[in-house]
Amino acid sequence: MGLTLIEKILLNHSEQNEVGPGDIIDIKIDVRVARDFGGANVVKNLVHHGLDIDDPAKTYFTFDCNPTGSDQNYAANQQYCRLYARENNINIYDVNSGIGTHLVVEKGLVVPGSTLVSTDSHANILGAIGAFGQGMGDQDVAAAFADGQCWFKVPKSVKLTLQGKRPEGLSAKHIVLNLLNCFGANQLLGYSVEVYGEDVAKFTLDERITIASMATELGAIIILFPPSDDVVDIVEKYSGAEVEKIMADADACYEQSFELDLSTFVPMMSRPGRPSDTINIGRLEGIKIDSAFIGSCTNGRYEDLIEAARILESRKVAPGVVLKIVPATDEIWLRALDDGLIKIFKDSGALVSNAGCAGCASGQVGQNGPNEVTVSTGNRNFTGKQGAGLVYLGSPADVAASAVAGYITTENNIPESPQVFTSTAFFDRPAVKVAVAVKSAPTLIEGKVWLVEQDNIDTDMIFHNRYLTITDLNEMGAYTFDNLKGWEDFSQQVTPDDIIIVGENFGAGSSRQQAVDCFKSLGVQAILARSFGSIYERNAINAAFPILQYDDISTLEIKQRDQIRVNFATGTICNLRNGKTGQIDKFSRVQMEIYQRNGLLG
Repeated sequence: MGLTLIEKILLNHSEQNEVGPGDIIDIKIDVRVARDFGGANVVKNLVHHGLDIDDPAKTYFTFDCNPTGSDQNYAANQQYCRLYARENNINIYDVNSGIGTHLVVEKGLVVPGSTLVSTDSHANILGAIGAFGQGMGDQDVAAAFADGQCWFKVPKSVKLTLQGKRPEGLSAKHIVLNLLNCFGANQLLGYSVEVYGEDVAKFTLDERITIASMATELGAIIILFPPSDDVVDIVEKYSGAEVEKIMADADACYEQSFELDLSTFVPMMSRPGRPSDTINIGRLEGIKIDSAFIGSCTNGRYEDLIEAARILESRKVAPGVVLKIVPATDEIWLRALDDGLIKIFKDSGALVSNAGCAGCASGQVGQNGPNEVTVSTGNRNFTGKQGAGLVYLGSPADVAASAVAGYITTENNIPESPQVFTSTAFFDRPAVKVAVAVKSAPTLIEGKVWLVEQDNIDTDMIFHNRYLTITDLNEMGAYTFDNLKGWEDFSQQVTPDDIIIVGENFGAGSSRQQAVDCFKSLGVQAILARSFGSIYERNAINAAFPILQYDDISTLEIKQRDQIRVNFATGTICNLRNGKTGQIDKFSRVQMEIYQRNGLLG
């Protein structure tokens, strides 16, 4: 039986004779990347465990989260990484370079069929060129730096065919927002998705990047595009080498196949709180905005800037609205300068910053204040992700049009006179720091339950990005769930040895390790969920923090603060209040091995 695209890439980087969904294999990593906030913890792991660098020529730091140097903690982490890089001959794409996942393509470091790991949860953007990119936690990336490989579970594959013709004016961002409308945040959880179709084959590299960059928001491991001739030509120009196309076998076996009619897709935006809460943009027409942002790894490409410039030329940003524009890489920035786009942006009244991630990272332009309404081309709009305000996600053209109008609209409905308004509400809630000793747990545990009956709890709800610079585990617990509505005081209520039970897709979103370690800081013994976000699952396993999946435990009739017993080795669970027992997923071999040696790097 033939191989899917992901299976072929992973097989080519393993010592296996064959691979299949669910197999746990070691794969060689062609490119290993750590960003500025994650990089410091990667280095700490390497130094603490006395590990050397496997191949400095394949190892990189990318300082894209805070390239403005506006945050002292980020600056300290960057300098810490610089010092380590100098001692170990590691390459750095510093604060003047741009987004790492774009740079590895632009600099010719990856080609179709390559493998890459990064502390960036959107490393799966490389699916745009038919390469394997995966965001991983600090311990994973440290292991890749040291060993040149990592373990990985071969995902199941989905074949997605977009039939029909793309409607005129429908952007790549509209397409991926339509996909979120169809599949939500977890229907594709853990899958590798291959995209096909007559019009799909015509998608430009920039369009493929936009769609692939939101695989994480769809819950997918990666969205893979078979490379077209045009994409191969571009990659060959970047890499200076002849590139061989990599394609799925004709008889590849897919877990599921979907066919969607591209001609029925409509312009959409995501409403604040969830990227998957998408709606026809016409139903949002007229909502006042305070600010607008064009950039991110999703829409900071040159074609995106062209779309924005087309609308902003000879127009002005509405009074009272702030428009921030951030190109993805310095090469794109310079091209926009040479071609006159920067002048158009500045003449319109926009702020143009140096290349980087911008709004998705807490330290650079793109953040908003309390009650501020923002339209953004970013990939995430989780509560608090881009600041304390409300964020709608849209295409570059829609964001530019809205910035000119002063409210959400499209380029066909820009008014002659903008709507003017201001909003200056602001508040600041002080954080309470609590230090709790970490307690290790055996393979058989007992504890009281916290039932957090919600799905899609993302890492910003668990451990918000404003605390990302905290590296002391004893300090992390105080901030657990403080961005999850109704659970803001969780850290003050929890007691050591407690067990948490949640719904589907727990830990969706970012690759931050703190979203795992904060529970260890509080002494929580384990988390049980119907499913976990892919990166979160890895982080927890690698940190030797017990997580287990269940299908149905309703027969146990568990109530809030019941005492339960869980056996990691057998998957047996018992409600000690009523004596009812059930079965959940036990630890896998890899999870048990890592747990018993107290962590991946233990």
